Amino acid sequence: MLNINNNAANVKRDILVRIARLQLDGKLTEGVHYIPREMAPLDSKPIRCCIYHDRAILRMRVLARLGISIENYDDDRPLAEYAKDALERTSPTWPMLTVLHDACNACVKTHYMITNACQGCFARPCMMNCPRKAITVDRRAVIDEAKCVNCGLCMQNCPYHAVIKIPVPCEEACPVGAISKDETGHEKIDYDKCIFCGRCMSECPFGAMMDKSQLVDVIKHIMQKKRRVVALYAPSIAAQFKSAPGQLEAAFSALGFDDVLGADICADREAKEFEERMARGDVLMTTSCCSAYVRAVNIHVPALKPCVSETRSPMHYTAEIAKQKDADCVTVFIGPCLAKRREGFDDDAVDYVLSVEELRAFFIAKDIDIASLPAKLPDHVPTSTGRGFAKTGGVAEAVRVRLKDQSILKAAKINGLDRAGMKKLATYGMINQGKIAKNESTPNLVEVMACESGCIGGPSVITNPGVAEGLLAAYAKGGG
Repeated sequence: MLNINNNAANVKRDILVRIARLQLDGKLTEGVHYIPREMAPLDSKPIRCCIYHDRAILRMRVLARLGISIENYDDDRPLAEYAKDALERTSPTWPMLTVLHDACNACVKTHYMITNACQGCFARPCMMNCPRKAITVDRRAVIDEAKCVNCGLCMQNCPYHAVIKIPVPCEEACPVGAISKDETGHEKIDYDKCIFCGRCMSECPFGAMMDKSQLVDVIKHIMQKKRRVVALYAPSIAAQFKSAPGQLEAAFSALGFDDVLGADICADREAKEFEERMARGDVLMTTSCCSAYVRAVNIHVPALKPCVSETRSPMHYTAEIAKQKDADCVTVFIGPCLAKRREGFDDDAVDYVLSVEELRAFFIAKDIDIASLPAKLPDHVPTSTGRGFAKTGGVAEAVRVRLKDQSILKAAKINGLDRAGMKKLATYGMINQGKIAKNESTPNLVEVMACESGCIGGPSVITNPGVAEGLLAAYAKGGG
């Protein structure tokens, strides 16, 4: 995974901040045109061939941050008109991802390459172990690309580590094969396969895979003051900012949100459902709070579908509570991942989903220093285990402490849905179908997190997961 400190992430944040400031000042339509010019002035060093190409790419990035698909981009249409469209829309538009073809590097097909570290050694294990005889050695090893099948045995056997793999980062990161090249060599997304884990977005070093922001929509509702706007935030969000208990809630109020909600309903219901399933003789149950995982099962591992908990996600339950209090309110969930934004499209109780990147940009645009705010404790304080949902193992632990008989629990976890994780899911599916025999080591509760480290390692986080885990631990101690 790319370190969160990188230029692509910084540019995304800068654009968001600029858009938010213009909108808050009532100058979005007249000022958005100048964002590419301001970010790529004529006297700056170009990233690509020239400043004008850099500006063209920035225009497209601005469109994505306005919540508009690049696929519909018209170079002759002013950014002001696109900004007007964004301000006038009544709901987010599909698809929620957009691919910037002009930013995409059109990376060559994944392949292996012999580097200058090759010593042309006498043993020649790369050549001897190649199943297609694609390697010859004349002082140094050479790969015949026409014969190579990219098995990687040459890299595994080279004692000098002289063979390297040249990947296509987004394709390599996708655990379900939803990304491939089109006829031009650029990447495209198959949304029928996509589980919206966000790996492509966080792994692309050119920032060509972008989510379409909903920040303009949320700011619009807050500024209009026609309806109450309620913030529903995931525990992982508290692990992204250094703040004392109650300060994050105060920061939401400073942004203009009318209410802030969180809930423990998910853990309570999953524990009850687990007990019921074990009593009726089910082989195993999996957790259901990660919507990327649930989509992965529904599309790619249907054999495991009967095992997925029927309990809805924390996002749904908090939105449901907000709508019960005020059916006309605008619900805004804030989380660290792309999957929740996809889930929001399917949940009538959720109006908008913001990423923590967008939240930070909103704080910066309004000059809000969270650490300086007086605490504003919420009416409902989640339990420490409910707050621990955000890290791997947290959901299973929340279920465990709620069981009447904790000895019945045999928990396992899948820490990140990469390709290996998808294979594990397939194995559990076969166990459920009886194609693989159950034994003493077979778990009866499997916690699945699409992101390594859990939600604190999501594709839209702004804090290193290792640091976030410490912040989450401090936040969890404040729970009931």
